[in-house]
Amino acid sequence: MAKISPFPTLQQDPGPAANRSASPGPVDLDKAPAKRQRDPRLDFYRGIAMFIILVAHIPGNRWTGWIPARFGFSDATEIFVFCSGMASAIAFGSSYAQQGWALGTARVVFRCWQVFWAHIGLFFFVAMTMAALDTYGSFDKTYINSLNLQHFFNNPAPQLVGLFTLTYVPNYFDILPMYLVVLALMPVMMGVERLGLWAVALTSGLIWLAANPYLVGLGPDGLSLPAEPWSQREWFFNPFGWQLLFFTGFAFMKGWLPPPPVSALLGAAAAAFLLLSAPFGSWKVFLWVDAANGDLGDMIRPWWQTTAQWREKSDFGLLRYTHFLALAYLGWLIAGTGGKRLIASGHSLGARIWARLLGIITKVGQQSLAVFVFSMALARLIGFALDQTERGIAITALANLTGFALIIACAYGAGWFKSHPWRAKR
Repeated sequence: MAKISPFPTLQQDPGPAANRSASPGPVDLDKAPAKRQRDPRLDFYRGIAMFIILVAHIPGNRWTGWIPARFGFSDATEIFVFCSGMASAIAFGSSYAQQGWALGTARVVFRCWQVFWAHIGLFFFVAMTMAALDTYGSFDKTYINSLNLQHFFNNPAPQLVGLFTLTYVPNYFDILPMYLVVLALMPVMMGVERLGLWAVALTSGLIWLAANPYLVGLGPDGLSLPAEPWSQREWFFNPFGWQLLFFTGFAFMKGWLPPPPVSALLGAAAAAFLLLSAPFGSWKVFLWVDAANGDLGDMIRPWWQTTAQWREKSDFGLLRYTHFLALAYLGWLIAGTGGKRLIASGHSLGARIWARLLGIITKVGQQSLAVFVFSMALARLIGFALDQTERGIAITALANLTGFALIIACAYGAGWFKSHPWRAKR
């Protein structure tokens, strides 16, 4: 079986050797170049993650009981980070290959600049919204305290400095800083890649070990970043741990890692691992097991403490990594080569509906940064709206579906603005 990239129809970096060997041939000016069809898998799964992230961040949302985080070690955050690594290989890999390390790094720095200001803008919008609700509303709760923002409002001067230096990273605003630091590690990885792929793997592995020293018996406390000036709390998403997953996705898309073989045996093993690990990684599944068989529940309960560090979310424990890779492998098998099983065929009503749904989810995945920032602000407003109701099943469903419609509108709006429709067409 010939080696192929896991996303073979996406643009790949040809590398210096390919550039040297390529020679220009005659160009037919009357013949338009064939438009390469974009592989749907990356944006499809990233779009799915965006919907799950919205559900997960709506306060008091009944639907959070059914997101992937309740059924295993990993969740939508892993999908987002892994797919972001793949997307970064596409977006920045060609810059490094074609324009060199310095200009490739300049492009990464610009992206970090964009992510930084997206983080700052998100914080101030949400903080302002919570302040407006507390100032002009008469509610039985304080929305500022619901996000633990009272320190910012009580003593804003040092918190402003901390916010802009990323030494004050409140919970709920921690994904984008993690993403920013991981992006900032990309020039390091592209630099050591000149020594060989072994150097990239070694560097990423050592950084992860520094965040998770328990694996080699060096104790529970590892490399991390401070999140609050007044406490010892660390970043909830430790970028030195999570970079391992980001660069795994990056390596697959760059071709540094070969695609896994298509194997029914591997698929069965991955599915078995996901099923058997569910009671050990999820309180929801454990409750079901405990209710069905108390003796089995008593046997599982001690393992929760034993495996706590191995399934740690902040530092990205090894069990989370293994769980996600098993889930990703099944997703890769289900989608088929080039995502062919995702693409609807035929003209039946079902095929047309699926094609439309696929297009919507893909659009959301394509505009993931805009959608993510919008959804984090939207989730708090939906939570406020639910506070004014009894949170019944129908009302909760309406709230979530309204949120879905709004992030879809955000994705299409962002895509429209990025197309620069005001420019004159040639």
